[in-house]
Amino acid sequence: MNDGFDFDFDLDELAPADAASEEAVERFWSGDLTALSQHHTTPNGSHSFIIAHDQTARWGIPGAPQVMAIAVVRDLTRFTYTLETSHHATLPFAQNWLVERGCPPEKTAKIHGGSLKPADDLTVWVERQIRESGTRYEVLDNHTSDSDPCETWTLTRDSRADEAPIRVFPEEWDHGAGTYTMREGAFADAGAARSWLDDRSGPLPEPPEYSDDNGAVVRARVARIALARSAGASAVPKAVLDAPRTPQAEPVQRPVQRRLM
Repeated sequence: MNDGFDFDFDLDELAPADAASEEAVERFWSGDLTALSQHHTTPNGSHSFIIAHDQTARWGIPGAPQVMAIAVVRDLTRFTYTLETSHHATLPFAQNWLVERGCPPEKTAKIHGGSLKPADDLTVWVERQIRESGTRYEVLDNHTSDSDPCETWTLTRDSRADEAPIRVFPEEWDHGAGTYTMREGAFADAGAARSWLDDRSGPLPEPPEYSDDNGAVVRARVARIALARSAGASAVPKAVLDAPRTPQAEPVQRPVQRRLM
């Protein structure tokens, strides 16, 4: 695994617990993967959680997702292991997949060697919402383009949305500025979402909850993310970021929608 720091699956003394794990290990070739984030439990190292960039995706089906999440569980009493992998278009969905398998959210949040940074506080908020969403979003489709336009999108169904439950998460990269943006769009059905993705004939439709009573909550949390980023994210606990505030205390500012070209 080409990652800039040492990593080993540490399976030499263990046998695969099932056929799927054995097949998954046989598919790996270290030169194809660049590790972006990893967490190993201590003291006995029974679990490993890794996010990597899979370079082979560029050579396969056009638009295939390039982010791979890897979860390893070692049974040190039986000397066996299980290994699961899952491909995603963007880091937050890979992080969410690992969180659902027991990885603490904060352990996957820091990405090593990434050249692009979030362009704004709304991007940070949307990413964290995905990362910590549990099973809220059912992924229906995704697409990755690393040539013009440089973007990804993930098409989902939001199980918590009573209105416009189809949600699209487009991510746009600006390599010149060294940044990227992520937004959330809402549609009544998958057909409408795909039509927008095909022609981009108007701005990305804003989720209804951005403008109802919950809109104050969205603005409050984005504002506190801005404060955390200016002070250093590690200095502001998650509980502070999520703490409720009165709407009057928050700046009246709606999230800015940015059309992807």
